[in-house]
Amino acid sequence: MTTQTPSLNNQPETLPSNTLDKSLSRQIIVILDFGSQYSELIARRIRETQVYSEVLSYRTTVEKLRQLNPKGIILSGGPNSVYDDRAPQCDPRIWELGIPVLGVCYGMQLMVKQLGGQVEKAIRGEYGKASLRIDDPTDLLTNVEDGSTMWMSHGDSCTRLPDGFSILAHTENTLCAAIADHNKKLFGVQFHPEVVHSVDGIALIRNFVYHICECEPTWTTEAFVDETIREIRAKVGDKRVLLALSGGVDSSTLAFLLHQAIGDKLTCMFIDQGFMRKGEPERLMEIFDRQFHIPVEYVNARDRFLKQLEGVTDPEKKRRLIGHEFIQVFEEESKRLGPFDYLAQGTLYPDVIESADTNVDPKTGERVAVKIKSHHNVGGLPKDLRFKLVEPLRKLFKDEVRKVGRSIGLPEEIVRRHPFPGPGLAIRIIGEVTSERLNILRDADFVVRDEIGKQGMYHDFWQAFAVLLPIRSVGVMGDQRTYAHPVVLRLIQSEDGMTADWAKVPYDLLEIMSNRIVNEVKGVNRVVYDITSKPPGTIEWE
Repeated sequence: MTTQTPSLNNQPETLPSNTLDKSLSRQIIVILDFGSQYSELIARRIRETQVYSEVLSYRTTVEKLRQLNPKGIILSGGPNSVYDDRAPQCDPRIWELGIPVLGVCYGMQLMVKQLGGQVEKAIRGEYGKASLRIDDPTDLLTNVEDGSTMWMSHGDSCTRLPDGFSILAHTENTLCAAIADHNKKLFGVQFHPEVVHSVDGIALIRNFVYHICECEPTWTTEAFVDETIREIRAKVGDKRVLLALSGGVDSSTLAFLLHQAIGDKLTCMFIDQGFMRKGEPERLMEIFDRQFHIPVEYVNARDRFLKQLEGVTDPEKKRRLIGHEFIQVFEEESKRLGPFDYLAQGTLYPDVIESADTNVDPKTGERVAVKIKSHHNVGGLPKDLRFKLVEPLRKLFKDEVRKVGRSIGLPEEIVRRHPFPGPGLAIRIIGEVTSERLNILRDADFVVRDEIGKQGMYHDFWQAFAVLLPIRSVGVMGDQRTYAHPVVLRLIQSEDGMTADWAKVPYDLLEIMSNRIVNEVKGVNRVVYDITSKPPGTIEWE
């Protein structure tokens, strides 16, 4: 693998690691979260500049920050008003650290208030796109075009700045759209540079990271992979590791990474619950076991899972039953194949931010598994089935996992695989799940994937799939009356799955998919297209 030289114009794929040497580990930008929906997005934007970032609580103390020794601190936005009695506050000693700080929206207002300025309810709130008029094109706003669009979302405004601050930019409704105390390297913006709607937002972020915080673009995929492999080997030693493989990009990347690190001390277990798409279990075994020689223990549990769902129509009950059965099978098979000292989990950084579902061994201080994190939504493992955890991906976002997977040779068909729910086709069959309905849905779903693949459009969609409805409708086929199922096509476009829009698919492609499904899939005589966005709908039907 060749090592890429970072540059601002031609950047290698960027990834974090908490394991690099001390000189690099100091290269961190800390985001203090005040409840913003965009805090994770800020972290992702920082990482795009090849500098590691972490999201921490606004309650983080100055002592903790000194230990981390960040190159810069960003205060996120938030839903509160800084003048409310119970508004969240950061440690006021932060301003004495001598570390550059960027306040975003609420973060800027909190900076102003704590340093002696004034924030009041705005005469006119500002939401959505606004034209940024630049008064001082230096430092933070270098290379930010005058009049560029920025995304606003605020009902309060700064009416008096603290001593030492000056205005960098304004908008039609906001006098203090960007501010700075250049001497103390304290900056604030009333808009959200991290969102895609802010045209020159990434330029502003680069200015803060590179020029103000003086970071170097040192966090690359290659560095992450090399250092993580060394860390895994040091931690695991000659012990055995068990990984529940699902076929998704997270567990697959983890399998490849672990196999490179510890070879045959890794055991991958694939539990086939019978709810995967057509040909997927066979393809998974082909790729791992035969193509890349990563042994996988295949467990055929289809009948067990199907029996659990007999007569069940409630979607949440389906999920619980599938999760419970997965735990039972996992427990039985791990005992058969074991003993194991470590359980490998594909925990990602958003899971770390959003969840505190961890337990600590009082003797060793190591995290132990009380939950198995996988695409199966499996819930908690039995408490007497305890492993130490190996979580090499827990500092990565999803897009970063894909970069790692690609760099270590994971096939592109897995790297760019559409997201697939843990319970699989079981929650794309509305109502009771039966063997007959599974076969119908598998065949219909295959047509959708086959056609968008033939058209070269697979990667145009976040997800593309079929849903089977538990009703029947009248149709005519070959002069005969039919009474068969309708199938719903769901093709959506999204950046991250949090919001989504239905895809404006060409009519001729819809026509081809409809004709093929009706003609090739026994038990279907009608095809409809779901044109609901998220919100108000969800991506999945259950």
